[in-house]
Amino acid sequence: MKTESGADTVTHPEGQGQYPESRPVGVETNPASSSWTKAEPASLMEAVVEKANMARAYRRVVANKGAPGADGMTVAQLADHLKQHWPTLRERLLAGEYHPSPIRAVEIPKPKGGTRQLGIPTVTDRLIQQALLQVLTPIFDPGFSASSYGYRPKRSAQQAVSAMKSHVTAGHRWVVDLDLEAFFDRVSHDLLMARVARRVRDKRVLRLIRRYLEAGMFQDGLTAPRRQGTPQGGPLSPLLANILLDDVDKELERRGHRFCRYADDMQVYVRSRRAGERVMTSLSDFLESSLRLTVNGDKSAVDRPWNRGYLGYTLTRHKLPKLTLAKASLQRLMQRVREILKRGRGRNIRRVIEELVPVLRGWANYFSLVDVKRPLEALDGWIRRRLRCVIWRQWKRPRTRRRKLLALGLDDHRAWKSAGNGRGPWWNTGASHMNQALPRKWFEQQGLISVLDTVKRA
Repeated sequence: MKTESGADTVTHPEGQGQYPESRPVGVETNPASSSWTKAEPASLMEAVVEKANMARAYRRVVANKGAPGADGMTVAQLADHLKQHWPTLRERLLAGEYHPSPIRAVEIPKPKGGTRQLGIPTVTDRLIQQALLQVLTPIFDPGFSASSYGYRPKRSAQQAVSAMKSHVTAGHRWVVDLDLEAFFDRVSHDLLMARVARRVRDKRVLRLIRRYLEAGMFQDGLTAPRRQGTPQGGPLSPLLANILLDDVDKELERRGHRFCRYADDMQVYVRSRRAGERVMTSLSDFLESSLRLTVNGDKSAVDRPWNRGYLGYTLTRHKLPKLTLAKASLQRLMQRVREILKRGRGRNIRRVIEELVPVLRGWANYFSLVDVKRPLEALDGWIRRRLRCVIWRQWKRPRTRRRKLLALGLDDHRAWKSAGNGRGPWWNTGASHMNQALPRKWFEQQGLISVLDTVKRA
């Protein structure tokens, strides 16, 4: 799934698993966390602007598409811009004199209500951030916790969900569900940069990252300065979040806890409520004292796993728990389907289905781990009924409805009786005459996929 800027929210950086095996350049020696015995030359910026790295970054930015930044430049205009300005940009980056443009502020709705602010960098800055990401990832990622799954090479939300299930199956049937209050808005720049500087010695790279953190937020024609936070929307933000929160991972590992973290979504699994309450208190204190982060008490809780969803999934109460859909995940998909079908009124039903299918396929692939399939079967039936409702409304008059029902195989008496029954669209689309006229096979012929079948195949 992509944000408006084109940065991925579920997929991972390009080139995963293709990092060089040699020691990365520009790395500060840290015996506690590294096996390297000698610091490399401070030449990380040369690796960032190297031709092959920039070409890979360009392909990634173009593939992600995304909205224009504050300067209005689109992804399609980037190639011509670079042909004219890249030599100058490269010189400024190597000299440590490049200053990012302001970030365009955009607010998007949160799944659970309210809004989240995204920061959309310019296309040029997205390119430079992507190039930085590709060089910094092999420096930092190998040292991250095995229980950290968000925005990492060869890591996924599905792996985090599988780990959640295994922890609960092993008997850790209480969860400490932590919600960090406005995490991306409250990251301390000084604390974050101190952690980046543990592994990076090239001061040009350090200055550039800080400038990205401090780039002004452009909104309503004005640019406001920023002194904390790392806005979601740029390619570099997820890595910076992982660098900061790695301290939490290491603390949990030191204490011997089972946990899963996907970006700022964190759960710790324990054997009793009392243990969970102790973890909640001590971890809240650690986050506030060490990282200046606040736990949202209203959204955090110590509870049973089946009462708390994680990354769209939840568990059943069985001794050997099964993965099932969180209610909110199903409701969000149903709302998305309603929006597509509402736009589809008056359009050819094949076009409506063509717009619907990618949404259903992507959703089904993400939820391919569910063990409880009955909700998916009900979902398929509901989608077909909603489509029948669109068709019934398009037919409008009883005469048209009778003619269409006859063409779809109903006998004359039943078609005439059904077309003029005076009932509303929703009642009719659940009645036997519409199910007989437009069965599942008919929708498959129009190109509609089954969510249940897609999940089973995945």
